Amino acid sequence: MAANISFEQLMRNLINRVYSPIYLLHGEEAYYIDEVIKYIENNVLEEADKAFNQTVVYGRDVTARDIADRCRVYSMLGNYQVIIVKEAQDLTANNRKLDDLESYIENPQENTILVMGYKYKKLDKRKSFYKKLNKSDKVTFLETKKVYDNQIPGWIDRYVKEKGYSIDAVSTRLLADYVGSDLSRLVNEINKLFITADESKKITPQIIETNIGISKDYNIFELTKALGTRNVFKAQQIIHYFEANPKDNPLQMVTVMLYNYFVKVFLYHRFKKENPREIASSIGVNPAFINDYAVAARNYPPGVIRKIIAEIRVLDLKSKGYGSIDAKDYGPLSEFVYKCIHGVFL
Repeated sequence: MAANISFEQLMRNLINRVYSPIYLLHGEEAYYIDEVIKYIENNVLEEADKAFNQTVVYGRDVTARDIADRCRVYSMLGNYQVIIVKEAQDLTANNRKLDDLESYIENPQENTILVMGYKYKKLDKRKSFYKKLNKSDKVTFLETKKVYDNQIPGWIDRYVKEKGYSIDAVSTRLLADYVGSDLSRLVNEINKLFITADESKKITPQIIETNIGISKDYNIFELTKALGTRNVFKAQQIIHYFEANPKDNPLQMVTVMLYNYFVKVFLYHRFKKENPREIASSIGVNPAFINDYAVAARNYPPGVIRKIIAEIRVLDLKSKGYGSIDAKDYGPLSEFVYKCIHGVFL
C-alpha cells in the first residue's frame, strides 16, 4: 500500500535524504505542493547533475507515455534522476490516457524519483489511476487540505514562531483579515516582514503598516471594534479612510468581513455561558479579543443582529452593482454604520 504522509514528515524525510520512487502531491491547498516540489527541485541533485538528470515538465505539455518513457531512462553521472510534473491535473483535464503511466507505477525504476503535483483538488479515488497508485508500496501520497479563514490566525502564529519570530494578536488579525487564506501570498507578505524586523524579531502593527500598507488605525478590525462599542466618530473616520484608499479596502471585502464579524457576535450569544476561552474556541477568535465580542453582544441582541445581517446582504449586492448606480460608492456603507450605532435596527 502507498504511504500517506503529512507535509511535516515528508519534509523531514527529504531533508534526511529518504526518498520514494514516486510522489503524488494532491489536494486543495497548493502552497504545500509547491513547497515540496521546490525543495526537491533545488536540493535532491547537485547543481552539476541537474542538466543531465532533472526534468521539469507541465501536465498540459506532455502525455502519460512521455513521462513513463523518461522515467525508465537510467540516470547519467549520478545516483538519481528526478522527473517533476507540475500542474499534473492537466494530464487528466485534457482527457489524456494514463495507461502508460499506470504500467510504470507497477514497476518503477529504483533510481528515478517521479514527483507529480496535482493541484487545487483531490485525485478521484474511484479511478484506476488512483487505485494503482494506492496499491504500490513505492508511492508516497501527500493530500493537502484547504486552510479555512477561521484557521488562518493560528496558522500565522505557528508559521511565524517556526521561523524564530513572534507576533502579537493584533498583527495576526490584521494579516488574516487583509491578506486572507491564500497561503502562498500570506507567506510572501510575512517573509517581507522578517526582513525588516529589528533585533527583537517581533512583528508589530507598525511594521505591517510600513511594509505592507495596512493601516494600524484604519482597518476592518478597528471598524468592527468601533461598531461593537458604538463609537460613531471612530467608525465614520475609518469609512472616510476606506473611501480615500479603495484599492486597499474594496467594498466587497469590507462587507464580507462585516458579515463574518456579526455572525461571530451572534454566536457569542449562543455560547456566552461558557468560560471565555471556550467561547473563543467555539466562535473561532483569538481569546485576546473575546472581551470585544462580549461588549458587542451587549450592544446588539440576537434579533437586532439578524436585521443587521440582512442589511449586510443588501450592502453586498450594492457593492457588486445590484440596486446601486455606483458599485464603488461608500455612501451605503456609511449609512449602514450610522444605522447600527444609532439603533435603527432595534
